[in-house]
Amino acid sequence: MLDYLHYEFVRHALVAGSLAAVLGAIVGYFVILRHISFAVHALAHIGFTGATGAAMLGLSSLEGMLAIAIVAGVTMGAIGERLQRSDVAIGMVLSVALGVGMLFLSLYQGFSGQATSILFGNIFGITGEQVMQMFLLFLMTGVLLLIGSRRLLFASLHPDLAEARGISLTYLSMSFMLLIAVAVSLASQVVGILLVFALVIGPASIATRLTRYFWSGFFGSIAIALITVWSGIFLACLTNWPPSFWITGILFLSYIAAEIVKR
Repeated sequence: MLDYLHYEFVRHALVAGSLAAVLGAIVGYFVILRHISFAVHALAHIGFTGATGAAMLGLSSLEGMLAIAIVAGVTMGAIGERLQRSDVAIGMVLSVALGVGMLFLSLYQGFSGQATSILFGNIFGITGEQVMQMFLLFLMTGVLLLIGSRRLLFASLHPDLAEARGISLTYLSMSFMLLIAVAVSLASQVVGILLVFALVIGPASIATRLTRYFWSGFFGSIAIALITVWSGIFLACLTNWPPSFWITGILFLSYIAAEIVKR
């Protein structure tokens, strides 16, 4: 398998996959703690519209998805708990977003493989320029997480007490939703928009079932994400099957095994 590292597209895939895996695992762990898994699913659907719209205009799908996902994420963060109670409204917005995305796909006149890569990912098609974009996004998001991690953890576990201590839950929620938007956008480059939920939520869900403490679950989530992505990439090289299949398949089997162990 080491022979595959001689190929530049494999090295790009490993770097991009690692960045998306680490950021997705970190953000996903806080998502599990805050019980807002629906946000990842929602932003993936909404980001689909931005990605297809950007492709139709000849722009990068990552840039398009990132732009609309950030706007949607910050808006969702500002609405806060009211959004969680409006399940019907959320479903209608996501349906419209998917419908508009499909319209953009139908109007897209370029290479048909672009549509497939948006939906299911094309990690072997990531260029060096895209890797650099992902690294800069990862770096900026990592710094923001490092700065606000203590407040975020405090507010996630004890929201009422955090608000009483003077922490603005609305501002914190908006900031965290922005980070989720970036994580979802990066993960979509690996497994595609339709499967991004698995990569962001999967490792954290598995880690919380196998560990009892915060830091063990936190680093366990990162380790599971990295091992899954690396394994998926190398298995795709060996079998010529899509890496998205291997990554989501490994996560699914790992989740089942973790659930059995927990019980």
